[in-house]
Amino acid sequence: MQVECKENFDISKLTTFKVGGKVAKVYFPKNQQELIHLLNTLSEYIILGNCSNVLISSQGYKGNIILTSGMSDYSINGAKVSAECGVKGPMLSQKCAEAGLCGFEFMIGFPGTVGGEICMNASAHGQAISDKLIKCCLFDAEKKEIVYKEKSEMGFGYRTSLLQGGKYILLSAEFELMKGDTETIKELMNRNLESRKEIQPNLSNPNAGSVFRNPENDSAGRLLDKAGCKGMKGNNSEVWAKHANFIVNTGNATSADILELMYKMYSSVKEKFTIELTPELIFIGDMTEKEEELWNIMYKKIQK
Repeated sequence: MQVECKENFDISKLTTFKVGGKVAKVYFPKNQQELIHLLNTLSEYIILGNCSNVLISSQGYKGNIILTSGMSDYSINGAKVSAECGVKGPMLSQKCAEAGLCGFEFMIGFPGTVGGEICMNASAHGQAISDKLIKCCLFDAEKKEIVYKEKSEMGFGYRTSLLQGGKYILLSAEFELMKGDTETIKELMNRNLESRKEIQPNLSNPNAGSVFRNPENDSAGRLLDKAGCKGMKGNNSEVWAKHANFIVNTGNATSADILELMYKMYSSVKEKFTIELTPELIFIGDMTEKEEELWNIMYKKIQK
């Protein structure tokens, strides 16, 4: 089976951060059959959707990356919604609203795909993607077989799920939403969008979403704000002036530039509150010695 593949591919143009070097091989499956073929034949790989929530090394990556954004099939039958892993959250949110279904209003402002959102158990405005999940169709990378998991088996928690262990890869998911009034649903979506616009940068200001996870019973944004991080500048990068938990690529920032600014933010909070924030961003690729040093300091709490 032939799956579209590009070698020595500059991935920076596809990341929401507009940061990243050349990847040895990038695959673009268009359906579940092509994805399963890759998962059965490649010995190592990293799977990404819309390339948000990641920081890809400017040094590049010598391995394989699979981009699922071409897997965009979905269906709406009554209150039941099925979607492949590459379906974009905002589009699905809109389609469900048009069908008079509520529960996905929070997804309207997220740049990610269904696969990424389930992996991170994305949430906002009191809603989470796990709330309406029924079951997932997964590929077991160890047994090389398709399996199904109910919501209760998916290990959902704050910004976490069973998918983060590497054993399971999402192929598709099924949800059950609630019937509602289309105009009321769209009004809530518009309020969510306006709320995000007031405090969060849109993708015309390249960013990868929240930089750090919220500590238990607290807000990373609040801590970073009180530590004086709003507007903090780095090389070709700066902390968003309206919300201190976002970094914007203001020029041609490298992964090292972003990591150094992250470390300044991390250090400011640690110094003021003796709290060590944990990155929400995922780093992919070949690190320089300095990058590895900074990442290991910030990420040590959840390294295995």
